[in-house]
Amino acid sequence: MPIADFWFDPSCPYSWTASRWLLEAAGVRELELHWHVMSLSVLNERLDEDPEGDTEGYLWGPARLCAAIAELHGEQALGRFYTAYGEQTRVRGQWLGFEAPLAAAGLPTGLAETAWTTAYEEPLRASHAQAVALVGTRVGTPVLAITEDDGERHALFGPVVAPAPRGEAAGRLWDGVRALSATPNFYEFRRPAPGEPPL
Repeated sequence: MPIADFWFDPSCPYSWTASRWLLEAAGVRELELHWHVMSLSVLNERLDEDPEGDTEGYLWGPARLCAAIAELHGEQALGRFYTAYGEQTRVRGQWLGFEAPLAAAGLPTGLAETAWTTAYEEPLRASHAQAVALVGTRVGTPVLAITEDDGERHALFGPVVAPAPRGEAAGRLWDGVRALSATPNFYEFRRPAPGEPPL
C-alpha cells in the first residue's frame, strides 16, 4: 500500500484543502496517510519581508502547538487535531483559540499554552527540515511525499487545489499526482487560478 506523508502548516488554507482531498482519496484508494507539521514562519524567517504578512508572529503559535501534539501524542493525534482545528477556523470561521479543537481531538486542553512558548520549537524545526530536505526551500506548504510498495519515494510541493475534490474525483487526482511524482525529471506545471479559489 502506498504511504502518503503530508506536511502542513495549520494556518495555510491550501494545506487545509489538500488535506481534505487526501482524506477523500484515502476513502476510494488504498493509501496510508501520515501527518507532519511544517512552518511558513520557519520557511520565511530569513527573508527581509514576510510574504505571509505575519508581522505579529501569530503563525508560530498553531505550528508550535502541532509540534507539541506530534511529540507528545503522535501523528494520528496530530491529524485529529488538525481536522478539528480546521473545522473550527476554515469551515466555521471561528478563531476562538485552541482549547475546543484540542478537546474535540481527545487531547488535553492544557496543551494550548505550548503555542506561545518555544518549548516545542526544536521538534517543529526538525519536522520542517524533513519536508524542506525533500523539496527545497523555494516552495511553501503543503509538502507531500509518496512511498511506493517497492520503497521508491517521491516528493513534491502541493498540490494546490481548492475546493478539495470529493469521492472518485479525489481518487483520480491521487492517481495523477502519484504518476507525476514518480516521473523522472518532472519539475513543474501551473495554470492561473480561476478567480479567488473557494477555501
